[in-house]
Amino acid sequence: MPAKVTLKKGEGRLLKRGGAWIFDNEIAGVSGDFSNGDIVDVADYDGYPLGKGFINVNSKIRVRILTRDPAQEINDDFWKMRVMNAWEYRKKTVDVSSCRVIFGEADFIPGFVMDKYEDVLVFQALALGIDRYKEKLIGIAKEILGRDGIEIKGVYERSDAKEREKEGLEKVKGFIGDAFDTNVSICENGVKYIVDVMDGQKTGFFLDQKYNRKAIWPMAGGAKVLDCFTHTGSFGLNAAVAGAASVLSVDASESALTVAAENARLNNVENIVSYRCGDVFEILPELIAQNESYDLVILDPPAFTKSKNSVKNASKGYREINIQGMKLVRDGGFLATCSCSHFMTFDLFSEVIAGAAKAAHVKLRQVEFRTQSPDHPILWSADESYYLKFYIFQVVKER
Repeated sequence: MPAKVTLKKGEGRLLKRGGAWIFDNEIAGVSGDFSNGDIVDVADYDGYPLGKGFINVNSKIRVRILTRDPAQEINDDFWKMRVMNAWEYRKKTVDVSSCRVIFGEADFIPGFVMDKYEDVLVFQALALGIDRYKEKLIGIAKEILGRDGIEIKGVYERSDAKEREKEGLEKVKGFIGDAFDTNVSICENGVKYIVDVMDGQKTGFFLDQKYNRKAIWPMAGGAKVLDCFTHTGSFGLNAAVAGAASVLSVDASESALTVAAENARLNNVENIVSYRCGDVFEILPELIAQNESYDLVILDPPAFTKSKNSVKNASKGYREINIQGMKLVRDGGFLATCSCSHFMTFDLFSEVIAGAAKAAHVKLRQVEFRTQSPDHPILWSADESYYLKFYIFQVVKER
């Protein structure tokens, strides 16, 4: 018999709303023997069954729920069902040539992320319980994709995120199976990229902005574009391929800009896109002092906050870059701006943007608001799955 976790009276509010996590301070006790990573039964204070999940006493997230059905067996059929459901959802909602195949809790496979780059799979196992099943999940995924004629030539593990340390796990990266060239060619929105799955950010590429990148195309034709925090060049390349007259892409990473320049050559836009290495917070004021103006300014910063404790300072950072970005947009031009932090909520980010517009003495006309690509589904009962906020505005000088 598996061990049984019993909640305190009045606790488990997140779980009962449909979330997947039980925190350490919500548990009254555990009966039975277990090892960290084992699957345990979960019950309310009165014994009412709430489901099954992984337990790990090293983590504040003490239990990660796998199923609400107390009779559900966690066996090969269970994992096949979960992976199949995730893949069928992607086939109906996104271009699957390169996409996120599994998005953790939002696909009811907690702590596991898997991305597909053409014929390569890259995954992260971020929780102890799911780490035991990673090779099984990879095998199932290869089998299911193979039924659709997709032959996976290589698999790479990128379980090198800090979240592993919170689970008492070491960071791990490397090939699962045969080695292959880890610079993988992909094509998204008609734009070609080289994705470095070994050393690139996260699993190699930010697939979550796929359709947001496409959304700037109508504003990019013939435009003078400023692309900030470009990383390996994705927004700037989309602008150039869409017909921009010129693109200046800025990032603090020399190595990222080297990849971005190679991507520009791949797309035959190296004469349109130029790159500048430096701190965006320093470069934007310099451009303002030089009386520069742009038809389209793109702000795609990294997450300025990864905890509730740093939200206030993060808000100042978002406010500052948006004030400067708005000042650099010509009257009637466009601003694309976003936050990829879960803790920078929709309401707070919108408030920051409104404050920035007031400080910059401009009016904003909203073109559209977007979130992450559908292959990163937002599960309404799991707040952590909603993180990306993306606005496009027309910027109008006060009159």
